[in-house]
Amino acid sequence: MADLKSFAEQLVNLTVKEVNELAQILKDEYGIEPAAAAVAVAAPAAGGDAPAAEAVQTAFDVILKEAGGAKLQVVKLVKDLTGLGLKEAKDLVDGAPKELKTGVTKEEAESLKKQLEEAGAVVEVK
Repeated sequence: MADLKSFAEQLVNLTVKEVNELAQILKDEYGIEPAAAAVAVAAPAAGGDAPAAEAVQTAFDVILKEAGGAKLQVVKLVKDLTGLGLKEAKDLVDGAPKELKTGVTKEEAESLKKQLEEAGAVVEVK
């Protein structure tokens, strides 16, 4: 039990740089993709580096605010982008505002937003 407490203490006292290095090691060597929340939780314990860590968002949510005028095009695109069935995609679009995808990279979020806006939808990235 003492070893686990010691290990937990070491984790809590990691700097932001060390947390990022640990995440990279877990990803590269073990194939484990650490959740962005785990990095965010560890960051405040890092002390002086905490404000810098909070400013760097790594996971984004794509929210469909409304379908716009071309609802059918948006439903088809949502179906293609999410892998949902036609009925599920229609229900998602009809239920807007709804989260379309969560925890995606900034690049993916911006790509989804661009495609959906081109189809006529109103989209927000958080």
